[in-house]
Amino acid sequence: MLIRVRHETVYHYEVPAKGVIQRVLLTPRNNPGQHVRRWRIEINHNSRLQESEDAFGNLAHRFYADGPIGTLATLAEGEVETFDTAGVVRGALERFPPEFYLRETSLTRPSSGLLDFARGATAREKSTLARLHALTAAIYESMTFDDNATHAATAAAEAFGRREGVCQDFAHIFVACARAVEIPARYVSGYFHRSDGVFDQAAGHAWAEAYIDDLGWVGFDPAHGISPDECYVRVAAALDYLGAAPVRGARMGGLSERMEVKVRVAMSHAQMQN
Repeated sequence: MLIRVRHETVYHYEVPAKGVIQRVLLTPRNNPGQHVRRWRIEINHNSRLQESEDAFGNLAHRFYADGPIGTLATLAEGEVETFDTAGVVRGALERFPPEFYLRETSLTRPSSGLLDFARGATAREKSTLARLHALTAAIYESMTFDDNATHAATAAAEAFGRREGVCQDFAHIFVACARAVEIPARYVSGYFHRSDGVFDQAAGHAWAEAYIDDLGWVGFDPAHGISPDECYVRVAAALDYLGAAPVRGARMGGLSERMEVKVRVAMSHAQMQN
């Protein structure tokens, strides 16, 4: 599938900021599951993007913009050809051994309720792959998707307690549960092409990957109850959302800020014409 992505993030500052520094993880990498045909990032202020790789091997860009800045807009846009690998991740740059992804974080620390849920969801299955599919199905069936139930700093235990959240929360819950039963797992950010004709989205997508002996890293999307296929564009992976967030930064001055995100994920015109 040839997927076209447009991701715009706009910050509005109550009082013009004196300066802004940001790190963006908005650039997908080539791997056997996807080929980046074209990709660009633009900033609406005079600044130079510095490309690097972060600690997890994700493609990162950093920039500093001098003020006064009333509005700061970051645009990522491009086309990615994707392939169905049954969720198996091949060719990703790995900086750490799988055991590293057993580490808890503040966003993925399990509560006693999550521990019980993880053990119960996986108890009947013998193979690691079957246990993870069972966990995916259990989260999908137990949680309700609600855009307004949580925020970016909501931890897995809190979202699970409410039984509501967004894809970020579903992914954090999966990661917390997998680690609780001694399976390395990590958070993944990217994009999802919906099959229902809805192309404009409020944000990018998030899912999880878990490590399985003999298979390596395999993706699981508890928000949809499936493993990623050709409808997914993989961008970044980390221990949790904070490590894989599309945009993070700091400002000098500006008092308060308001953020708008517009994401459009659609099939490319070239694909539709074939």
